[in-house]
Amino acid sequence: MAIYELRTYDIIVGKMGEVAQLYKNEGWPALQKHPQKLVGYFTGDIGALNQLVHLWKFDDDADRRAFWAGVFADAEFMAFAGKLRPLIAAQQNKLMMSAPWGPTP
Repeated sequence: MAIYELRTYDIIVGKMGEVAQLYKNEGWPALQKHPQKLVGYFTGDIGALNQLVHLWKFDDDADRRAFWAGVFADAEFMAFAGKLRPLIAAQQNKLMMSAPWGPTP
């Protein structure tokens, strides 16, 4: 059964533009070298402002762990992460399973 990882980054107020440019120029190019597991990136418009949310889909926990191990072993991605971390105020990760009804991504 697939599992989903929902990552929410609270971005320091006033830094979302810098985060977006960093992802466009360095983060996304680095992530594209790895197996496609991303469902999507999202930003808040009303309510949860200054948040970057991303949803990932994995076959199972072993698939998830192997994916992140590969990403974290990538020097290009880790250089990007070193620049991103000071712009993040807080991070939440949630692992979820699809409900047994309705559509799934």
